[in-house]
Amino acid sequence: MNEPVADAVRGILDGHIVLSRALAHANHYPAIDVLESVSRLVRDICSPEEVAASGRGREHLATYRKNEDLITIGAYQKGTNAALDQAVALHEPLRSFLKQSVSDRVEREAAFSLLKQIVG
Repeated sequence: MNEPVADAVRGILDGHIVLSRALAHANHYPAIDVLESVSRLVRDICSPEEVAASGRGREHLATYRKNEDLITIGAYQKGTNAALDQAVALHEPLRSFLKQSVSDRVEREAAFSLLKQIVG
């Protein structure tokens, strides 16, 4: 996202949602890249527990993404990095949490409850 108009608008809006073509190709709906997306009002509209759970989820996703090549080719040995072990264990539950069908509707409270169950 290196477009002057988009950069200017992003500076005055609440944040931005980044859609990922790779996620869309993988049948991941909505195709929102949560690591690239930002909300500047999250601390104003979410409880501290919700912010913390979201942060833990993003940390696990970021750790997995940073090491995805090693994981994919089998070069990562389980047990050598506790944070990465946890990110690998939570990757599929988090990925499933972030996906839904077009017709699904999930209430906010239920979504945060499930996220808290996943990330602890």
